[in-house]
Amino acid sequence: MDYGLLPILNLLVALIVSGIVILLIGENPLEALSSLVDGAFGSQEGIGYTLYYTTDMIFVGLAVAVAFHCGLFNIGCEGQGYFAGLGVALVCLYLDFLPGWLIAPLAVIASMAFGAAWAYLPGWLQARRGSHVVITTIMFNFIAFALMNYLLVHVIIERGQMSPQTRAFAPDATLPYIHELLAGIGFAVSETPLNTSIVWAAICLAFVWIFIWRTRWGYAIRVVGANPTAAVYGGIDPGTQVIVAMLISGALTGGLAFNEVMGVQQRLQLDFTSGYGFTGIAVALMGRNHPVGVLFAALLFGALYQGGAALSFDMPDISRDMIVVVQGLVILFTGALESMFRPALARLAASWRARPDAAPAGQA
Repeated sequence: MDYGLLPILNLLVALIVSGIVILLIGENPLEALSSLVDGAFGSQEGIGYTLYYTTDMIFVGLAVAVAFHCGLFNIGCEGQGYFAGLGVALVCLYLDFLPGWLIAPLAVIASMAFGAAWAYLPGWLQARRGSHVVITTIMFNFIAFALMNYLLVHVIIERGQMSPQTRAFAPDATLPYIHELLAGIGFAVSETPLNTSIVWAAICLAFVWIFIWRTRWGYAIRVVGANPTAAVYGGIDPGTQVIVAMLISGALTGGLAFNEVMGVQQRLQLDFTSGYGFTGIAVALMGRNHPVGVLFAALLFGALYQGGAALSFDMPDISRDMIVVVQGLVILFTGALESMFRPALARLAASWRARPDAAPAGQA
């Protein structure tokens, strides 16, 4: 019930409330839902864009989930992903003389290293100085924005232009698109931003599952998140696990930069994170911090992003701002109000479990 029924109930309530809002502005909620679903999954282009958004959501959802398992609320994924983009850009700009099959792994390593580096200080401050990670990660978001603005305007900007962005990467320093790979083997599909970084996202899903639930290091992180006092009693240093969890969280956020900078934009530019780092919090909450749940939650938000764009085109009265409202309602009911139905479900489960035992006692 906790991992299946409860998220579904919360999502249904969010959709019902969204339907009421759409009804109040004079549109048909069922037609709006049909348009949203068709925009997300009704065409090759829609599916490609949905999976592209899903890829970003997977990375940030996993990053937030790993921190949650250690009892940490990492809301700095926006800044960590932003700084990770610098690592990807440096590899693609200054190592583009290397073959493409070597640049991509180096870009992955750079994205992980830069993302982990930006998450390290908030983790260390929490572990060794008692500074709350929520406050420090928020502050580091703004520091990352300011630093990247300076670098893109004054240091690594493309010469001869005013737009704050780097030059375009060399062809070997970009990720191939999925439609290009499929065309190479005889399958013609619509052009979309979906690229091979989705493979890295799948690898990260498997890694997090194995690491958290099948290794002693993941067990130590979960123990600290569940009960730091018990962790100390068992010989586990909570401070060390906090730092490790934040390093892994920041490294996973680097996948966002890998997808956007090397795969889609193919240059480093301002604000490429587009708020994904904050949406990842809702993805992790809705996915119950489990990789399988994160996958489905990321797919849902990817569908909302792409289907919402199609919906605002099909129904002009439903603006892009209204789509943000719908996304906010999903976040509200699956995140902040996730336990709204839990007491009722707990009573239902308790009565259901007790029913078989009650029958023999009544007969006696």
